[in-house]
Amino acid sequence: MKLDEEAIAFNLDSRKSTNASIDRLVSLIGQPVELLGLGEALHGGEEILILRNRLFQRLVEKHGYSAIAIESSFSRGRLVDEYVAGRGEASYEEMAQAGFSHGFGRLEANRELVEWMRHYNSDPSHRTKIRFYGFDSPTEMSYADSPGHILRFVLDYITALDDACGKSYRQKIEPLLGRSSDWEDPATLLDPARSIGLSPAAGQLRIEVEDLIAELIMRRPEFVSRSGKERYSEAVHYARLARWLLGYHAVMGEKSSQRTSRLLGIRDACMADNLAYILSCERGRGRILAYAHNSHLQKGRMQWQFGDELFTWWPAGSHLKEALGQAYAVIGSVVAVSDDNGIGRPEPGTLEALLTAMPGPCRFISTRRVQELSASQAALPVRSARTKNPTYFPLTAQSLTDFDWLVALDDLGYSRGGPRLDR
Repeated sequence: MKLDEEAIAFNLDSRKSTNASIDRLVSLIGQPVELLGLGEALHGGEEILILRNRLFQRLVEKHGYSAIAIESSFSRGRLVDEYVAGRGEASYEEMAQAGFSHGFGRLEANRELVEWMRHYNSDPSHRTKIRFYGFDSPTEMSYADSPGHILRFVLDYITALDDACGKSYRQKIEPLLGRSSDWEDPATLLDPARSIGLSPAAGQLRIEVEDLIAELIMRRPEFVSRSGKERYSEAVHYARLARWLLGYHAVMGEKSSQRTSRLLGIRDACMADNLAYILSCERGRGRILAYAHNSHLQKGRMQWQFGDELFTWWPAGSHLKEALGQAYAVIGSVVAVSDDNGIGRPEPGTLEALLTAMPGPCRFISTRRVQELSASQAALPVRSARTKNPTYFPLTAQSLTDFDWLVALDDLGYSRGGPRLDR
């Protein structure tokens, strides 16, 4: 396999080298792309985050990109966007805890990204202001958010336009919300009986949310004329987000053997819906870079072996492929060695070994060029997954069709500010 001449090698220590490689990559990806995904091989990879920042900066400065969307709560992302626009909280520290989910506000690379965006937007010569979005569902690993804050956003919108209508919906919805702590009980992850997602109140709340969505849609001409299209579309999307969240809570209350796969599938479908909405917001302004774990952005079906259980679902990238076609392209990331994350040298013959054997220390590689391995894909060994970072998944032969490009890094440290890994 002669891939050396096809790889775009660069060094993150050299801004010139990195920018030249990004420019080359963009020229090869082509014009139809409206949404470009960059996947991370694991959560907590410092150099991948640095690459993301460098990539986004170059895409903004030279290639017409206007926004970045990351794997963080959609509703929380509004706070970060306000900050990069020069509004909202006065300092990053004041904004970060509430503005990011999953503790991602603690990562220094995220601080650097956000501060660069804020500085860029403060320059009057930059006529197109760049925007920040979260596109994750309002869920954490061990629980899901209460739908209260999302629904109150919609209720506030309707009330501002029609006080009587807003009060009527609020009187029906507020009593059904109950306590946030009951919705957000971490014990529900392992014990479906602890979930209130299938309670009579939750069932009635789902009905009321459908009525709320119908109200918004029926009165679209009126609401758009009074609030503007942007605010209207935002309110509708928040109502849809509440629908997704209530569906997630309902499945949390199920005792089915498919419960976990369904939860994972709902989360990713919600991610895709959020990205479709974000794309609609940015259309006419510029293109979007989406950043998340490889498993969310890949185009094929996801499989996760957890102990004796195998979970399967359709990730966000598969939905985006179906909806956007060539307008969606995705780069998956590959790591050779990461002592900090407990990842040793890849075994000979694995994709990680083949891809990182080329000149580096970093390189972009088109999967179309690697697919000459297709005749022997079934025989490709899969790298050992032994690691102290549970978010790492080795590549498989399927990765060659899951991603349009791969970026392979020789070495990877652990994120500055990230939570301590279990030893």
